[in-house]
Amino acid sequence: MQLQHRVVLNDLIIHFNMDANALRGMLSKWMSKGKVRKTSTEKACGTSCCKCDPAMTEIYEWVDEG
Repeated sequence: MQLQHRVVLNDLIIHFNMDANALRGMLSKWMSKGKVRKTSTEKACGTSCCKCDPAMTEIYEWVDEG
């Protein structure tokens, strides 16, 4: 995350081979320390089907303080 700065949750799931909820728990620890923040996607895909996988649209960003 430090190198890429912004990562989609699905990429973390694949990289660490972990469950999404387990990763969210770990990410919440980093968020409480002020190192990571959850950002929303800027735009919807343009359709109203609501079939987007939340893991594909959940973005986490490393907060660079240095």
